[in-house]
Amino acid sequence: MTSHILLVEDDAPLATMVQEFLVEHGFDVTIEGNGEVAIERILRDPYDAIVLDIGLPGVDGFSVCRRVRPAYGGPIIMLTARGEEVDEVIALEIGADDFMTKPVRPRALLARLKVHLRRGETSLMGEASNRIEVGDLEIEPSTRIVWVAGVTVELTTAEYDLLAYLAMRAGTVVDRKGIYLDLLEFPYDGLDRSIDLRVSRLRKKLHDDPNHPTRIKSVRGVGYLMAKPT
Repeated sequence: MTSHILLVEDDAPLATMVQEFLVEHGFDVTIEGNGEVAIERILRDPYDAIVLDIGLPGVDGFSVCRRVRPAYGGPIIMLTARGEEVDEVIALEIGADDFMTKPVRPRALLARLKVHLRRGETSLMGEASNRIEVGDLEIEPSTRIVWVAGVTVELTTAEYDLLAYLAMRAGTVVDRKGIYLDLLEFPYDGLDRSIDLRVSRLRKKLHDDPNHPTRIKSVRGVGYLMAKPT
């Protein structure tokens, strides 16, 4: 089945180049250069992933991501020409799944898209067949639905993947390097903060006090631990 990508980019030559490359590799790509129209499209049409430029005229990419994220659970990869760390932090904090700096390398974008789409199609590490339960946290791998104390928690694809990964290993400290290799399929460089920011978002959605977390604990110098209830 062909994946349908919405490319939100106002640089027409760049958008066309990326579109042609992705189409050559089996994707269906729609281009949109207006942020406000992009919001309408995302909320109306079923896209498998969004590639979203930050520097759009009028409604910028940050605003687009904030507006659609509550309703759109698929992967969002954000692009910026500025290459500033603050852009990456903001993008990940508002729910983007990934971040790339321009000029975009089509092959790198293709690789990222494949990783995120693959994550959306299957659960991690052999696709657990049984419901995962850690205290009042319940995860149903077949539908990728998460409950806390019986209440459904809305997660993005990337957030679900990380939560399921940690929950399947509850009670065990998970090495940060391993998380990067298993989830993002590239090695941890010591600087990337995408997993840390994803954990921060998960804590908020799971009502886990960020100052004194009881569900997802940080293990200094190592990684994270999904705590089992005592």
